[in-house]
Amino acid sequence: MKIKAIQVRKGMVITFKNDLYRVYEATHVTPGKGNALMQIKMKRLSDGNKAEQRYRPDESVEKATLLTREFQYLYDDGMNFHFMDTETFEQIQLPEEDLQDARYYMLPETLVTLLFHDGKPIDIELPPSVELRVEETEPNMKGATATGSYKPAILETGLQTQIPPFVEAGEVIRVDTRDGKYMDRVK
Repeated sequence: MKIKAIQVRKGMVITFKNDLYRVYEATHVTPGKGNALMQIKMKRLSDGNKAEQRYRPDESVEKATLLTREFQYLYDDGMNFHFMDTETFEQIQLPEEDLQDARYYMLPETLVTLLFHDGKPIDIELPPSVELRVEETEPNMKGATATGSYKPAILETGLQTQIPPFVEAGEVIRVDTRDGKYMDRVK
């Protein structure tokens, strides 16, 4: 489906040079001199390579036609991650390398959206945030507050992130799946 470059938004999947790319930044630039343009930064779904392209606002861009279906993450066997369709109970498996960083945000029973192109799963959409337990971190510092500096932590899925000094190992925190950053402590 063709759309105008001015309509491209973050998160869209577009076709560029016969490959599928997810847009991670779309900026409308109006220089003091010359014509306005759309600056689009994107990541190829097949291997994660980044690309940058400029379009005139009225230029056509091919938006990929994707089918989305909700799946439940079941388990991983060390090489593949197994998912179950929540409507048909059909199970599929995806190789670990296809998930890239998404694997750090999934515990068994996590609901995710898989994107299909030509009947083949090509990408995964995570919920906006997930709750994960802190496995390892430095001990709590007396008198530490949220305004202090952050300390490194390893979460139950292996994700490494920065947390406030008052959070201890064993506590559950909410993490933003877009950037892996600490959001808040779960009570």
